[in-house]
Amino acid sequence: MSRAPAARAVKKNPPAMPAVDEAQIDFEMIELLFFAYRDFVSDPDAILATIEMGRAHHRVVYFVSRHPGMMVTDLLDILKITKQSLARVLKQLIEMGYIRQMAGAKDRRQRRLYPTLAGRELALALSEPQSRRITRAMEALPPEGRTAVANFLREMRGRDPNLPVLESELE
Repeated sequence: MSRAPAARAVKKNPPAMPAVDEAQIDFEMIELLFFAYRDFVSDPDAILATIEMGRAHHRVVYFVSRHPGMMVTDLLDILKITKQSLARVLKQLIEMGYIRQMAGAKDRRQRRLYPTLAGRELALALSEPQSRRITRAMEALPPEGRTAVANFLREMRGRDPNLPVLESELE
C-alpha cells in the first residue's frame, strides 16, 4: 500500500502586532461580555435550530419586524454584511414565508422589506427570552442603572477608528 507524500506546511509570517501593556487590558469585562453575549443569543439559537435557521436569519427578521418597509440598502448598512450574504438569507426567509419584498411606491427600483404575520411571530418568539433575560439582570439595579447600562452599550457601538479597514467594509 503506497502512501501519498505529506503536504508541506507553508509558513506564513504573521503581521507585526503593536506592543501592548497587558496590565491595561480589562480581561474581566472582556470575559463578562463574551459570556453575556454567548448566553444572550443561546435562547434564540435554540429556537432557530428547530427551524433550521441561524443568527443571520434572526438579525434580518428582527430588524425587518422593527422597521417594516425598510429598504434592502438600509438593512445592509445596519447589519454591515455583504449583498451576497444578505441575498442568501433573505431568499430563504422569503421562500419560507417570513419576509415579503415589495417594490417602492415612488421608485420601483427600491426593494422594501416587510415581515409577514409568521415573520412577526418569529421575531417576537426570538426576542421574548432575550427581553426576559435583560429584565432579570436589571431587577437589582437602581432606577438610574438602566440608563447607565443603555449608555454603556451605546458607547460600545461602532468600530475603533484606529484599526485597519477590513476588505468586507469596502464592498
